[in-house]
Parts: sequence; C-alpha cells; structure tokens
Amino acid sequence: MPALAIMGVTIPALFFPGTIRAADAPVVVTSIKPIHSLVSAIMQGVGEPELIVDGAASPHTYNLKPSNARALQNAKVIFWVGPGLEAFLEKPLQALGRDASIAALDEAPGLVKLPFREGGAFEAHDDGDEHDTASSHEHHDHDAEAAHDADDAHDHGAFDTHLWLDPMNAKAMAAMITTTLVAADPANALTYQGNAEALDDRLDALDAEIRGIVAPVKDKPFIVFHDAYQYFEHRYGIRVAGSITVSPETIPGAERVSEIHSKVGQLGATCVFAEPQFEPRLVDVVIEGTRARSGVLDPEAATLKAGPDLYFTLMRGIASSMKGCLSGA
Repeated sequence: MPALAIMGVTIPALFFPGTIRAADAPVVVTSIKPIHSLVSAIMQGVGEPELIVDGAASPHTYNLKPSNARALQNAKVIFWVGPGLEAFLEKPLQALGRDASIAALDEAPGLVKLPFREGGAFEAHDDGDEHDTASSHEHHDHDAEAAHDADDAHDHGAFDTHLWLDPMNAKAMAAMITTTLVAADPANALTYQGNAEALDDRLDALDAEIRGIVAPVKDKPFIVFHDAYQYFEHRYGIRVAGSITVSPETIPGAERVSEIHSKVGQLGATCVFAEPQFEPRLVDVVIEGTRARSGVLDPEAATLKAGPDLYFTLMRGIASSMKGCLSGA
C-alpha cells in the first residue's frame, strides 16, 4: 500500500482515497461559468476544472489576469466558446501553440447557430441608422428568411455566441467536451462517458421543465438589456421585443434610450430586464412613466457560484425571472 509523508510522518494512503486520482487528473481550464459547469459535470470523480472569468465579471469586458495566464500555461486542455465571445483569450491561446488541447465549443457538431440581429426594435451598430418602429410580429418571427436578412446586416459569418442558452446546444457542447477529455485523458474515459450520459438526461429533463415554466407567459413581449437571449427565445417561443443595446460594451446614448422608452409603450412590453454586470439605472429610465415592470436576467451566471449544477440553476433562474415579471408575480 503506498504511503504519504507529511512533515516527516508517514501516513497510509488509505486515509486519502482521492489523493492519487486527483494527482492523475489533467489540468483543465475553462473560460466562463456556463462552460465550466458543463465541464465540471463531465469531470466529476476525476478532477475540477479551473475557471478564468469568475465572480461577477463579464467576458465582454474581461481583462486577463497574471493568474489566468499561468493557468493557461499549465493547462493540458482548454475550453472556451470562441473568439466571438471571449476576444480577450484569442491572442493568449494562439501563443500557446500546441502545448495544450484547445477546444472552441462554437465549433461543436450539431449546434444551432443564430445570426446577430439588427434593425427593427434591435439596435443597428451604426447609431446613425434609422430604426424601424414596426411591431414585434412584423420584425421578430423565427423563420429562416429573417435570420438570413439579419446575417446580411451583420458581418458575414458572424453569429450570436450565447449558444449555451439552448439546452440542446449545451448537449452538443457536452459531446465535444467529452470527446476532447477522452482524447486527452483516456485512462478516465469511462468516467467521462458515464457522466456525459447522465448530463444528457438532465439536460433533456431541464428542457421540458423550462418549457412548462415559460408556457403561461411566452406570448407577452419584453425588452432586455442586450440581445443575449435569442437562443432561449428560439427554443421556447418567447417574445423578446427588443434590447436596449446589442453590444454590452457600448453604452447607449440618450437618443437610443429615448427610442426604447417609446417602444416600451408602442410594443406593449410588460417587462424590461436589467443584467447584474451592467448599469441598472438605464432600465429605470426606460420604464419611467410606463406600466412596464423591471426584472433581472443573468445570462452569464455572474451572481451564481461556479460548479456542476450552475448551468441548471442559471437556466431555471432565467425562466423563473421571466415568468415572475411577465405574470406580475
């Protein structure tokens, strides 16, 4: 039986059943909390991945810390969504060369990818553009033609990177995570594969649960802080009438805020949702003098504790917040 020597005292390894296995676990680094949660679920019983964008930080505005750089240098496997979301990671990952296995999960087979939206009730990137005041039904259906037009309005090939807000996309990413971990650490392949099967079942159950939560309010229009929710919207048929800003890196000007204030009344928006990482006073201005209520959505899990259950807490939280505000509860 192997033994451990601590401060000169030899202790049988029998008292530390996880020590040997933890030492054998690959060093895995993840970019954001939702991805960390999926990787954590698949790695349970083997090890715990490290997280770069922790706490209430946002990948849209994050600056890499020295401790993050060290973690990347030591990593055997790195998971991120891709340069469209975590732009701050693009150059550091290029500098790593082939020292680590790097998986961009926006390349996972089977993903549904939706293009950025512009125009209508959604902000065009050129602040000088005119904004269409058509109703939500006129500009905001889910058909392929609308998606194609939106893609043409944005950079060619660009897509919304908030992919995890559809549980079926989470399943596709989990499959890629599993394949990557098995290739990097075949000794623990059976554990990864068993955990992945269990995760798939949980994601299917979550999908059905969310559909039931939002069903009573899915036809009520609302406005969000930035256009991060179209995967959730696309999956569950809810009505996002517009966003205060398309890009959270850009603070909207007075004209834009005034326009959204008008649209709250025009579109009959029931709620306007803030996000914990960004300026909540803008939402107060937007709803002032209207019947709309305010709520909070947290698409990147800024307020949640990292771990294997975070993804499920995140998705249930979004569904419950929508139902609560839109039903007046």
